[in-house]
Amino acid sequence: MTLGNTNIGKAGTNTQAADASDATQNAQSTQSHIKSVESLDKDNDMERGLKNRHVQFIAIGGTIGTGLFLGSGKSIALTGPSIIFVYIGVGLIMFLLMRAIGEMMYSDPSQHTFINFITRYLGRAWGKFAGWTYWIVLILTGMTEITAVSTYFVTFFGTFGIDLNAWKWLIELCFLVALTGINLIAVKVFGEAEFWFSMIKITLIVGLIVTAVVMLFLGFSYPATHIEGVDGTVSGATVSLTNITDGFQLAPNGWMNFFMSFQMVFFAYQLIEFVGVTVSETQNPRKVLPKAVNELIMRILIFYVGALVAIMAIVPWRNFHQNADGSFGSPFIMVFKYAGLDWAAALVFFVVITAAASALNSLIYSAGRHLYQLAQDSESPAMQRLGEVSDRKVPAKAIIVSGCMILFSPLINAIPGISSAFVLFASAASAVVIFIYVLTMLAHRRYRQSADFLPDGFVMPAWQVCDWIAVAFYVFVYVTLFLSADTRGSAIAGLLWLVVFGGYCLLHERFQNRDLKAALGK
Repeated sequence: MTLGNTNIGKAGTNTQAADASDATQNAQSTQSHIKSVESLDKDNDMERGLKNRHVQFIAIGGTIGTGLFLGSGKSIALTGPSIIFVYIGVGLIMFLLMRAIGEMMYSDPSQHTFINFITRYLGRAWGKFAGWTYWIVLILTGMTEITAVSTYFVTFFGTFGIDLNAWKWLIELCFLVALTGINLIAVKVFGEAEFWFSMIKITLIVGLIVTAVVMLFLGFSYPATHIEGVDGTVSGATVSLTNITDGFQLAPNGWMNFFMSFQMVFFAYQLIEFVGVTVSETQNPRKVLPKAVNELIMRILIFYVGALVAIMAIVPWRNFHQNADGSFGSPFIMVFKYAGLDWAAALVFFVVITAAASALNSLIYSAGRHLYQLAQDSESPAMQRLGEVSDRKVPAKAIIVSGCMILFSPLINAIPGISSAFVLFASAASAVVIFIYVLTMLAHRRYRQSADFLPDGFVMPAWQVCDWIAVAFYVFVYVTLFLSADTRGSAIAGLLWLVVFGGYCLLHERFQNRDLKAALGK
């Protein structure tokens, strides 16, 4: 059995043997030799078609999802202005995750996914668990995103009095075919699409922040107004930073709501690790990757913290209330409505459509690469056929299969009994991602203790402490899932998946090793 491009058996002695001439020249150095990208790429059939601007905007797009545009109202309602500190705190933890992934990918940028390092440093069993689990998570998340795209599309045209509810299935099909086609053409076409998707999201956020600054400078006041998506009338106010500091408390609505806000923010950051899947197709990866990762904190401060400060300076945080149907109004719609933009809802939902389409586009890309890697690692001849690239240097078969799996979403949503079960599985998939993050941090610890460690690479500082801080935080987030009836089911389902599938992978690997030893007569 081969394991694609994961190089599990790599050891310090093998590296020295492969680079004997370099080792001789560096006999006085105790540092590991950094292999060239070209030498590592000998088994990499992908095309390095992603440019620096593609990767930078993919990284930005990975931090900005629909949750910021539509879900930030609920986050603010939960815990008020202290939500800013929650976003910063969770962002710092996700930065540690990205530094860990970045360091490992820097050492071997020929890998198609960071999951390969779990296989390399924690063993085949955990690698198999992580690989299949992550691919399933991507498919389930893709199903929810395609549903979201059609819902937002219908809402967007609904603001103009056009009812497209009867055509949701066709909207989903068209979006999926179009985005799958983008992924099949060439990786640089995918990168270009993500560049413009991200540009649209960034423009709206920058517009929000600029609007807040102008309103603050003018001392702008607005009357009580009816806002689309908000029950009743929202009270008027004067734009001021005192709207944030007035009556500030760390947990104004109780500590339970404060703790619950961590899981909401965590899921807003989910899939931030996507940039770690693009490295094997990036030009000059060892130059581009560190820049993309290190600028993560600045992006969080600008696009999340900046947006939240702007929102709460304009709309007092006490004005965010839950609607009768359990939903919350979009802060972005509220802000632009107060600024006099009567078509604010249409504008925001247009951007939300692009955000959801961007997420779906990235999910198809990532799912295709992960299925491609799983196929390369498989012993099944049928499965191995998915581990091939097309003439355009993309894993076309794996992309098409992944897209077809996502296509089941309209059928599932049409059957009431199955639809309710799907909601549980989709939410459980989000919870299971936490296990992947924990395994990634543990793999990073093993990497730092291995002969593969590159002291002169993209080194994560204070790794002994930072890795455990990240693991502890992910455990904390998972525990908070049990605190609410809305998330308890997904938390239990996630644990069952870990026990059942994780146990299967471990036992299968153990028996396979035993049979191999028996065949060798040991």
